[in-house]
Amino acid sequence: MEWSDLTEGAKAVLEQTRNIKNDKIQIVEFEVGYEQSEEDAGDSEPISIQEEDYQSLKQFTQENEYGDKYHMARNKNIVKIILLEKGKIPDNLSEIPIFKEYKNE
Repeated sequence: MEWSDLTEGAKAVLEQTRNIKNDKIQIVEFEVGYEQSEEDAGDSEPISIQEEDYQSLKQFTQENEYGDKYHMARNKNIVKIILLEKGKIPDNLSEIPIFKEYKNE
Protein backbone atom coordinates (compact mmCIF):
# COMPACT_ATOMS: atom_id res chain seq x y z
CA MET A 1 0.00 0.00 0.00
CA GLU A 2 1.36 3.41 -0.94
CA TRP A 3 1.04 6.82 0.74
CA SER A 4 -1.30 8.04 -2.00
CA ASP A 5 -3.75 5.22 -1.15
CA LEU A 6 -4.25 6.47 2.42
CA THR A 7 -7.30 8.41 3.56
CA GLU A 8 -6.74 12.00 4.71
CA GLY A 9 -7.29 11.14 8.39
CA ALA A 10 -4.76 8.31 8.16
CA LYS A 11 -2.20 10.65 6.58
CA ALA A 12 -2.69 13.18 9.39
CA VAL A 13 -1.96 10.51 12.01
CA LEU A 14 1.04 9.01 10.20
CA GLU A 15 2.62 12.40 9.61
CA GLN A 16 2.75 12.88 13.38
CA THR A 17 4.62 9.60 13.90
CA ARG A 18 7.35 10.92 11.61
CA ASN A 19 8.11 14.00 13.72
CA ILE A 20 10.90 12.17 15.48
CA LYS A 21 13.30 14.64 17.10
CA ASN A 22 16.46 13.65 18.97
CA ASP A 23 15.78 9.99 18.12
CA LYS A 24 12.94 9.83 20.64
CA ILE A 25 10.02 7.51 19.98
CA GLN A 26 6.67 9.25 19.72
CA ILE A 27 3.22 7.83 20.22
CA VAL A 28 0.17 9.24 18.51
CA GLU A 29 -3.17 8.48 20.15
CA PHE A 30 -6.46 9.04 18.40
CA GLU A 31 -10.12 8.30 18.81
CA VAL A 32 -12.05 6.74 15.96
CA GLY A 33 -14.83 9.26 15.38
CA TYR A 34 -12.65 12.31 16.15
CA GLU A 35 -13.69 15.55 14.46
CA GLN A 36 -11.46 18.60 14.83
CA SER A 37 -13.33 21.89 15.06
CA GLU A 38 -12.65 24.56 12.46
CA GLU A 39 -11.53 26.83 15.29
CA ASP A 40 -8.88 24.33 16.44
CA ALA A 41 -7.76 23.69 12.85
CA GLY A 42 -6.90 27.35 12.31
CA ASP A 43 -5.89 27.94 8.71
CA SER A 44 -5.70 24.26 7.79
CA GLU A 45 -8.41 21.78 6.92
CA PRO A 46 -10.04 20.23 10.04
CA ILE A 47 -8.89 16.68 10.75
CA SER A 48 -11.46 13.91 10.89
CA ILE A 49 -10.53 10.35 11.86
CA GLN A 50 -13.25 7.83 11.14
CA GLU A 51 -13.47 4.03 10.90
CA GLU A 52 -12.31 4.08 7.27
CA ASP A 53 -9.22 6.05 8.35
CA TYR A 54 -8.47 3.42 11.00
CA GLN A 55 -8.86 0.63 8.43
CA SER A 56 -6.59 2.53 6.02
CA LEU A 57 -3.95 2.92 8.76
CA LYS A 58 -4.24 -0.74 9.71
CA GLN A 59 -3.70 -1.84 6.12
CA PHE A 60 -0.81 0.59 5.60
CA THR A 61 1.02 -0.50 8.76
CA GLN A 62 0.75 -4.14 7.69
CA GLU A 63 1.58 -3.71 4.00
CA ASN A 64 3.67 -0.55 3.87
CA GLU A 65 6.32 -0.54 1.18
CA TYR A 66 8.67 1.99 2.77
CA GLY A 67 10.39 -0.29 5.28
CA ASP A 68 9.09 1.42 8.43
CA LYS A 69 7.53 -0.79 11.09
CA TYR A 70 4.64 0.35 13.24
CA HIS A 71 2.84 -0.95 16.29
CA MET A 72 -0.83 -0.13 16.54
CA ALA A 73 -3.13 -1.06 19.42
CA ARG A 74 -6.87 -0.42 19.70
CA ASN A 75 -9.00 -0.47 22.85
CA LYS A 76 -12.64 0.31 21.98
CA ASN A 77 -12.38 3.54 19.95
CA ILE A 78 -8.98 4.68 21.27
CA VAL A 79 -6.00 3.78 19.10
CA LYS A 80 -2.30 4.25 19.76
CA ILE A 81 0.24 4.07 16.96
CA ILE A 82 4.00 4.20 17.23
CA LEU A 83 6.78 4.15 14.65
CA LEU A 84 9.17 1.48 15.87
CA GLU A 85 12.91 1.93 16.06
CA LYS A 86 14.81 -1.08 14.78
CA GLY A 87 11.48 -2.87 14.22
CA LYS A 88 10.84 -3.81 17.84
CA ILE A 89 8.44 -2.61 20.52
CA PRO A 90 10.28 -0.96 23.45
CA ASP A 91 10.10 -2.74 26.81
CA ASN A 92 8.84 0.38 28.58
CA LEU A 93 6.13 1.41 26.12
CA SER A 94 3.87 2.70 28.92
CA GLU A 95 6.60 5.17 29.96
CA ILE A 96 6.80 6.83 26.55
CA PRO A 97 4.78 10.06 26.49
CA ILE A 98 2.03 10.61 23.95
CA PHE A 99 3.24 13.15 21.42
CA LYS A 100 -0.05 14.01 19.74
CA GLU A 101 -3.68 13.28 20.61
CA TYR A 102 -6.74 13.46 18.42
CA LYS A 103 -9.53 12.82 20.92
CA ASN A 104 -13.00 14.18 21.47
CA GLU A 105 -13.46 15.90 24.80
